[in-house]
Amino acid sequence: MLNSEIFTWVILPALIFMARICDVTIGTIRIIFVSRGNKAAASVLGFFEVLIWLIAIGQIMKNLNNIFCYLAYAGGFAMGNFIGITLEEKLAMGVLVVRIITRKDATLLFEELKEEGFGITMLDARGATGPVNIIYTVIKRSALPRVVEMIKTFNPKAFYSIEDVRTVNSGVFPSNVLHGVHLGYFRRYRKRK
Repeated sequence: MLNSEIFTWVILPALIFMARICDVTIGTIRIIFVSRGNKAAASVLGFFEVLIWLIAIGQIMKNLNNIFCYLAYAGGFAMGNFIGITLEEKLAMGVLVVRIITRKDATLLFEELKEEGFGITMLDARGATGPVNIIYTVIKRSALPRVVEMIKTFNPKAFYSIEDVRTVNSGVFPSNVLHGVHLGYFRRYRKRK
């Protein structure tokens, strides 16, 4: 079977395609773990990423005359990037800081965020066009759609920016569950008294 035409021209390229999807998807997730300082998970994922890549490239080198292997390798790379990014979005890993700047009085938004259990800080400031309110909140990535919805409901023209946070020390986070997501993750970041 390994020497058959079907294996050479169909099955082998399909296996290379699948291997590339796996190693690039793992690589995408590994980079996210590296950026968040999660050394253990990044190391384990890196091991499997390189192992799968070596197997795939080894098959390419054994079949240099098979154009379908090259196409499968490139196609798997492209699909692996797509799947890796999609998977990261679905996992919604990490913590974000949301900065909201609005000329409209933000007391109502402040109270609504507080009622939902988010830790928030509001400042009075001056922008290029006059007085503004600035609200800062640190949230779990999975809570982002809800927070953005609250901002847009409050003021569709409010300026907001979102950044990844590498570490969190202490803070106020919604207790237990927010829209079906268990937030026990944050408890380990709370300062112990």
